[in-house]
Amino acid sequence: DNDNMRAVLLSTLSLLPSAVSFAPQRISTNGGFTTIQNRKTNAAASFHKRRKEDHHFMASNSICTFEEDDFALPTGEWPYEEKDLNRLDNTDDSNFYDAPRFVTHIDDRAIESLTAFYRDEMSSKKNVDVLDLCSSWISHLPNDGVSLGRVVGVGMNEAELKANQQLTEYYTQDLNKQPDLSQFDDESFDVVCNVVSVDYLTQPLEIFKEVHRVLRPGGVSLVSFSNRCFPTKAVAMWLQADDIGRLTIVGSYYHYSAKWKSIEALDIKLPRMKTPERPGFGQIMSNPSAAFAWASTASAVAKANSGDPMFIVKGVK
Repeated sequence: DNDNMRAVLLSTLSLLPSAVSFAPQRISTNGGFTTIQNRKTNAAASFHKRRKEDHHFMASNSICTFEEDDFALPTGEWPYEEKDLNRLDNTDDSNFYDAPRFVTHIDDRAIESLTAFYRDEMSSKKNVDVLDLCSSWISHLPNDGVSLGRVVGVGMNEAELKANQQLTEYYTQDLNKQPDLSQFDDESFDVVCNVVSVDYLTQPLEIFKEVHRVLRPGGVSLVSFSNRCFPTKAVAMWLQADDIGRLTIVGSYYHYSAKWKSIEALDIKLPRMKTPERPGFGQIMSNPSAAFAWASTASAVAKANSGDPMFIVKGVK
């Protein structure tokens, strides 16, 4: 009856603000990669500062830039050992990726954030040639507001690549077995993307060297990741690191692979959505359906605000 409905509504509405306040923290600063400890500390401070500020709508916030003296060794050296890049499952990756997965590996808000960042990054250029490494059935590129030229996918599963309507061409290739991109000439692309897959690379040095080679001068490499992965296929040091540590790992891949003009870590998660104003007691009593609509919207906002983080490490050639 209406009285029971109102009671349930009031109970539900009273819980929703608490659900928002208990949203998980987006970063942990305990442990992680320690080779450039000072840079890690500065980045963590930037994260916590951002969480307290009221930001305008934008697609990214700089965490830090990486400089040469942040790293233990010079460009051209390699500090990692086999154990760092070992995996729980070292069987052939073609077996793992044999069956197509027409699913997304990050939540909707993270995807929206990535697409918004791409739009900001590419909107000022014309006929942007893009190489999407570790590509799949969706590349998250914007469908409007950018002028795309050639969009090439390199991935493991042909069915997924064939279904990707944003690609103009594609290649099936296991980058852990064949990390070279010899099918592409030097300085062929304006942008190289790698979405939530850098943690699976067992030969990152060779791949990042190739990314640098195929980029045009002034071109950008955009390596994005969240906090999800297939843990049996991620490399050991990735599983042992927190978010700041993972940003540092990717930054080090850039540094040791080539001389980049700049390397920058970015938090690209869009600002928190505003929870709609809760209807008053009188409105709830007179119009229970409006209260249900508010509860549904507020719940969706709370879910979006507590969802997957989204980071990019950007290298400019």
